[in-house]
Amino acid sequence: MGGSFNPPHEGHRRIGLIALRRLGLDCLWWMVTPGNPLKDIAALPPAAERMRRAAEIAAHPKIVVSGAERVFKTRYTADLIAILKRRAPTVRFVWVMGSDNLAQFHLWEDWREIARSVPIAVINRPGFLAAGLSSRAAAALSRYRVDEEESLALANRRAPAWVFLNGPRSALSSTALRVRRDAS
Repeated sequence: MGGSFNPPHEGHRRIGLIALRRLGLDCLWWMVTPGNPLKDIAALPPAAERMRRAAEIAAHPKIVVSGAERVFKTRYTADLIAILKRRAPTVRFVWVMGSDNLAQFHLWEDWREIARSVPIAVINRPGFLAAGLSSRAAAALSRYRVDEEESLALANRRAPAWVFLNGPRSALSSTALRVRRDAS
């Protein structure tokens, strides 16, 4: 599960716990990006600070906070996934994202390669159900969508495969938290 985690919050933890439970994952890596190419990174706190705060929020033995993108000097998720798959060829990776990311997934560098490389789990976020499911990427990948009731088997499926998971949602968002912080 990648992101800026600027700042990390309880909503990230909730998504992480849903992913662990509903997908039957052994662990979940929170991949803290040094800088999202689709966002302004001018005011982005240092990755080490965001990783420290993410670890405090995660507070779960199966959630591991990682700075792999910084270590491997990658900028794009597709490159990171390729490196991870080369380094751990027997691991069955699943990319986890919120439905807000599915809404703009078609803007990601090599998004089709990501979909061909690993199964994807999309977790519903408030306000992004329709936008995610009606997105360009969701339409392009529609024939590879797995029924939510089969989510436990997603990691064993050959990509492309994706599932849309509904569950308890949190209205928290990093953007809203930054706006609130900057207004005070």
